[in-house]
Amino acid sequence: MSREFPIGLTPPDWLVRNLQPQNAPLNAPAMVRAALAMALPLAVALAVGQPAYGALASMGALSGVIGDTADAYRMRILNIAIPQLFGAVGVTLGALVYGRGWLAVAVLTGIALVSGMVSTIGAVASVSGLLLLLNAVIGAGLPLPGPWWLAPVLMTGGGLLVLLLALLAWPLRSGVPERAAVADTYRTVAAQLAASGTDRTEEYDEVRHAVTQSLNQSYDLILARRARHHGRSPELTRLLAQLNAITPVVEAAPAAHLAGRPLPPQVPETALHLADAVETGYTGPIRLDLPSPATETARAVDHALRHAADVVTAPDVDPRGIDDRLGRPAALSIRTARAARNVTLSANSWRYGLRLALCIGLAQFLVSILPVPRSYWVALTITFVLKPDFGSVFSRALLRALGTVVGLVLAAAVLAEVPRGWWDVPVMLVLAPLIPAFTPRGYGYQTAAITPVILLLSDILNHQGTALLLPRLLDSLLGCAIALVAGYLLWPESWHTRVGDRLADAVADTAHYVESAFGAETDPSARARMRRRLYRDLSVVRTEFQRALTEPPPTGRRAAAWWPLVVAVERIVDATTAARVRVRHGAAPPSPAEITQVALQLRELSDGVREADTLVAVRTDLTGPEGSVLEPLRQEVAAARAIASPH
Repeated sequence: MSREFPIGLTPPDWLVRNLQPQNAPLNAPAMVRAALAMALPLAVALAVGQPAYGALASMGALSGVIGDTADAYRMRILNIAIPQLFGAVGVTLGALVYGRGWLAVAVLTGIALVSGMVSTIGAVASVSGLLLLLNAVIGAGLPLPGPWWLAPVLMTGGGLLVLLLALLAWPLRSGVPERAAVADTYRTVAAQLAASGTDRTEEYDEVRHAVTQSLNQSYDLILARRARHHGRSPELTRLLAQLNAITPVVEAAPAAHLAGRPLPPQVPETALHLADAVETGYTGPIRLDLPSPATETARAVDHALRHAADVVTAPDVDPRGIDDRLGRPAALSIRTARAARNVTLSANSWRYGLRLALCIGLAQFLVSILPVPRSYWVALTITFVLKPDFGSVFSRALLRALGTVVGLVLAAAVLAEVPRGWWDVPVMLVLAPLIPAFTPRGYGYQTAAITPVILLLSDILNHQGTALLLPRLLDSLLGCAIALVAGYLLWPESWHTRVGDRLADAVADTAHYVESAFGAETDPSARARMRRRLYRDLSVVRTEFQRALTEPPPTGRRAAAWWPLVVAVERIVDATTAARVRVRHGAAPPSPAEITQVALQLRELSDGVREADTLVAVRTDLTGPEGSVLEPLRQEVAAARAIASPH
């Protein structure tokens, strides 16, 4: 007989969301790479009688394992190699001020400021900034063996070993990750078509979000690689054409869903067949078993799928006819200059840099006056916790503490029972694969996997054994406390400031999209780019809200109150796209007055969201001609205003 928690013992929703593991498949190749890259340096170093050198190389490999998350081989080079360069600079600067007292405090505080500002540029820069500070803290907190240049060489070599193992299959699998990404996009679109028109609204919303994420990932992979080929690669031109070809299907799916009638099963099955053709590179004939369309919506879906089939099976693609729907990335020099300017002038960049610098400076000050052994662990904890692009600071502090406790239990068994020496190699072969296995499950699980590995490597350097355990726990708790107080509570940035403004921008952009969707003067390519950027922005907003939901009241409660508005705005964009598809396939276009009325309501909603702290329901009357193509859109706008209108 099942038992339920008494009401007083029921865990709060925000805590359940934090502890719930995320579903993710095991990445077996990454686990093998982690085992080899972290155990091999130890074995070689033990063979030559220098185990400390092996520990340093394995520490560098650990950072490479953490950054080994990309599918495309060229992205792996960026994700692993560039952060290693920053890490080499960090450990060099840290080692130069080891044991220098207040000079070390000042230098680490300055590095924290730079690290925080660099981290706001993008994903690769964020990891680079993280590794810059982490290695600086290690260099300033641990006595590293050998001359000053040896530690950065060994740690960088360990990280590059991970990269080398990751690139071994590149000659045999060049282009495979990009094809797999485009094929996955086709499969997620097939799932969206299967859910369209059904009463499974929640499932449709989840699949629609998955389609947005898959499109973003595929475009990012292909356009980033194509920028270096300048359009000359036939393979990339073909993949970009196939990705563009699925866009009309994505646009037709909302129209099919709003029609309220499930699509015939042959429709999603056709999309799945096309996905298989994309992944295998098949260019032969494909038999399309599609029923004859009888409505505007059915014609839109049928026409889009047949067009996609023609593109997928075309043996040759003319690169001159391919449009980069999101725009080809600018040259590297231009993007670098733009990023440097944004970092220097951005208030957000300075704000985060100062927060991180304050916390690291405070940590170094406290450990300088308190008898805390091996105090570098405090700053390491702060560096990991205080990463806003990695999730809620509060949640990460909580999960860091819990994960450290679990990791210390495992580390205690290893340090107490495993003799130091050659036994460290098989132990590392077992522990290292846990890092890529548990990282996708959540930050707490990643911490639990990383903690015993770092303690094992630290023991090789310091020979402290189980005496490391209690100080590491106290250091972690102190670091979490500093991050929560100095990096979270003392900064009066409300949830509305972080998320509400971004949602307001998305609503304003939606109003502009409504106006351009039915304007003859709008270039179709520009309209497509506008729609893709809007969906991408809404995906970011959704992610920010989901992070806010993991925080305790009042932030989490406020996020939950605003969540229906996020969903409503997504449906408004869907309804606009659906109306555009219907007009393109025979429906009467709306009048300028109808378009102006809807856009005005959206801009009023945007202004209200930007100014509001709380939301209350307000009735909104939107009228128009009966049977107008904009009627579903008017209903969605009215629902958004009624669900949550700011006041």
